[in-house]
Amino acid sequence: MADAGPSYDEDGGQRRPDDHAHFAGQVHPTGHGSSRPVREYRKSRGDRAGNALFSVLARAGIGPAHLLTTRGRKTGRLRTTPVILVVHGQQRWLVAPYGAVPWVLNARAAGQVRLRRGRDRRDYTLRQLPAAHAGPVLQRYFRIAPATRPYFQASKDSPVADFMAEADRHPVFELIPLSEASAGDTAKASRP
Repeated sequence: MADAGPSYDEDGGQRRPDDHAHFAGQVHPTGHGSSRPVREYRKSRGDRAGNALFSVLARAGIGPAHLLTTRGRKTGRLRTTPVILVVHGQQRWLVAPYGAVPWVLNARAAGQVRLRRGRDRRDYTLRQLPAAHAGPVLQRYFRIAPATRPYFQASKDSPVADFMAEADRHPVFELIPLSEASAGDTAKASRP
């Protein structure tokens, strides 16, 4: 499943060089793992076709995909892309397997997103996880989204430390239901 491509953002602007990672062929920062080449994301026709299929399935509530909607940070227009969530109990995380692609930049700017799967629509606020907490989530994501594996330096047998080392290239966001975030703010405001 793909996100938007690296040469332009969804709002039509040019992407800055620091908006995506270049890591191919380097030794893993922790000193563990190999110098396995990492693919740089470029959106292809196949990716567009896959996104279209995943979008249809997500609208029908079939399969693991959700539709992520963000507000364009420059245009203010709504942008939608299919994503795979990591879910454990009541916790949900959003992983950016291709780096700081446009939906990531838009989500960071807005501070909230909407997820849709079938008839279920929910709004969330975001909190980017530090590497220590993102590593285990990335390791789980790696197992459930095999199509994204070429974009990771770590392998399926890598320890969690290798995934922690990649957290700066693959941002992980905790999804906090907007109703809970609002309730927490109200509770804090009502305290003396």
